Amino acid sequence: MNPMNYLARARPVLATRRLGTLTAALAFTRAMHIKSIPMWTGSHDNYAYLLVDDKSKDAVIVDPAQPEKVAPILKQAIQEGKINLTAIVNTHHHWDHAGGNDKIRSELGKPNLPIIGGKDCQSVTQTPANGEGFKLGGLNVKGLYTPCHTQDSICWYVQDGDDKAVFTGDTLFHAGCGRFFEGTAEEMHTALNKTLASLPDDTKVYPGHEYTKSNVRFALSVLQNEAIKKLQAFTENNKETQGKFTIGDEKLHNVFMRVEDPELQKVTGKTDPVEVMAQLRKMKDNFK
Repeated sequence: MNPMNYLARARPVLATRRLGTLTAALAFTRAMHIKSIPMWTGSHDNYAYLLVDDKSKDAVIVDPAQPEKVAPILKQAIQEGKINLTAIVNTHHHWDHAGGNDKIRSELGKPNLPIIGGKDCQSVTQTPANGEGFKLGGLNVKGLYTPCHTQDSICWYVQDGDDKAVFTGDTLFHAGCGRFFEGTAEEMHTALNKTLASLPDDTKVYPGHEYTKSNVRFALSVLQNEAIKKLQAFTENNKETQGKFTIGDEKLHNVFMRVEDPELQKVTGKTDPVEVMAQLRKMKDNFK
């Protein structure tokens, strides 16, 4: 399969409506294009994401931790004039997200390629303030600080008209969340149920790992609602789930975003949302 098939330009959709003797033709185009790049070598289950502004061809690569998987795709896209790579973007400093930064620069012959991310990311050159970000062609990409998994965790939100997406790294997964390696339950509660929950419900979620199937197994052990059962059915028939679900979906099938659900309060024996979050994470860490 040609790795560049995904970069084929979306052809304008032509819609016609007959108004008496007049025909109105409307062309619809979209600027934002997201390509998932699975980096599933050995036991790894990470995703890198290529975000492209189709109108300008400007692009960034999110968390290209395995250059051997990512660099050939980027090289071909650049050589064929299909993208203008403007930066590497990281969601946090862990090696399986930011550890490929230097090698990507080397492989592409771009030693000064900007690296946008948290302060501890490999060779980072730019760390926007919380709520700020950068321009990608005609797109505005906004960084949302979500400290907990790491203290430099940033989720990146982008909108193109009605299309909205957020790259959540190891903060938010489909039906799950990251471990609290450098933070607290209160920080994760803020990250999920205040910062990310405030995004439009139709925002598509692009997490850093393919953990959905195992997350669903845990979720069903503590809550059996229809949304979780529906997600379970989806995982049985789909190996990849990234970008298939939204913030609104997560509010229904992600137990870590349902910390005020009476059923989860009963299961955890807690009523305070932060304490529910802490207990759920402890239970998930010990779940077999």
